[in-house]
Amino acid sequence: MRNGISRLSAVLTLGALLVTSSVQAQNWPQWRGSDNNGISSAKGLPTTWSKTENVAWRVELPGPGGATPCIWGDSAFVTSTSGDDLVLVAIDTKNGKVQWQTKISEGDKVVRGDEGNAASPSPSTDGKHVWVNFSNGALACVDFQGKIVWNISLQERFGQFKIAFGMTSTPILDGDRLYLQLIHGEGNAKTREATIACLDKATGKTIWKTGRPSEAHSENEHSYASPVLYRDKKQEFLLSHGADYIVAHDLKTGGELWRCGGLHPPAGYDPTLRFVSSPAVAPGIIIVPSAKRGITLALKPGGKGNLTEQTDFHQWKFSITPDVPSPLILDGIVYLCRENGNLIALDQDSGEQFYEARTNRDRHRASPVYADGKIFLSGRNGMVSVCKPGKEFELLAQNSLEEPLSASPAIAGGRLYLRTFNALYAIEQLDN
Repeated sequence: MRNGISRLSAVLTLGALLVTSSVQAQNWPQWRGSDNNGISSAKGLPTTWSKTENVAWRVELPGPGGATPCIWGDSAFVTSTSGDDLVLVAIDTKNGKVQWQTKISEGDKVVRGDEGNAASPSPSTDGKHVWVNFSNGALACVDFQGKIVWNISLQERFGQFKIAFGMTSTPILDGDRLYLQLIHGEGNAKTREATIACLDKATGKTIWKTGRPSEAHSENEHSYASPVLYRDKKQEFLLSHGADYIVAHDLKTGGELWRCGGLHPPAGYDPTLRFVSSPAVAPGIIIVPSAKRGITLALKPGGKGNLTEQTDFHQWKFSITPDVPSPLILDGIVYLCRENGNLIALDQDSGEQFYEARTNRDRHRASPVYADGKIFLSGRNGMVSVCKPGKEFELLAQNSLEEPLSASPAIAGGRLYLRTFNALYAIEQLDN
């Protein structure tokens, strides 16, 4: 009887894994995918494409934006500017037709030249609703028919944003909650405007909010990074990143569990070293980027208090960091895509460098993603480099859409979704 129960348990466990893998392959519910790690189990993705080759469809968007689309079933959702409006657009993934377009807010369209605009934070979905926010603080819940369930202003609730290039941080959707990172300020050490908050996804009501003090000043008091959830079999917490520190927060209360600084170059404090790249996590490790000439730090989870000098919780330190793209952790290797397109591979346990190799020599704003044995790196000039993972660098292909691109890719249903400043592309292996 016991053997029979064991076999049944094994079958049920395998079934659950297969269902989870299928859901992950078919959907991309938020910025970094189903598990918030930039990894998809989708198969059959093309290695090569162009503006016309292996393009299932291309749909023109009403205006530019830098937000990654979220995908659920037959629907893709992407935020965009549309004249002076900030909108959410729903697209039928079967044919590339626009299903509906809903206005969420009005706001500044241009943030910083060609770097981005108010449509930079990415939407999230649970298969029934979509949560969308913009850099002006407009945050809304919309159903799959385009009807607004609730719509709030984060600036009215938590105070005016004081950040040079807009609040581009993307909220994390987890279960029934939305976690927000609002790290900003006027550079005055006596006033600390930064807030970390948790909202009820159904109502938009605040469950908890907490301040995030630090000694950061000047531009360092601003953060464009997004929060990250760490979760393993023993512990779970929210990570906020900015104002010179990575900080772990209790999910139930927002209370601070630990923080770690020391992310500046050895030469001294850089008042322009604001964080844009978000942390990456895998069981047992947290990869902490900084910016510009700063470092990349690998931390062990489970500390308490200030870990800046508690080196027992430091796994390793690397002298180079990605400035904007977030790290990717895959099969024991940490991948860092530098702003110039160079790809670095490091051993997850030791920090040993396997290589640094050149890909597309252009600005890289998007974060790398992985599926089907391929790592995808997106350049600002619309060129996507396809690399083979492993300890040795191998460039499989470089594919250009000939349109500016700053949004990270989404992967779902055997397709790669690329959002350029002009359009949304569905890239698929087609029998030409």
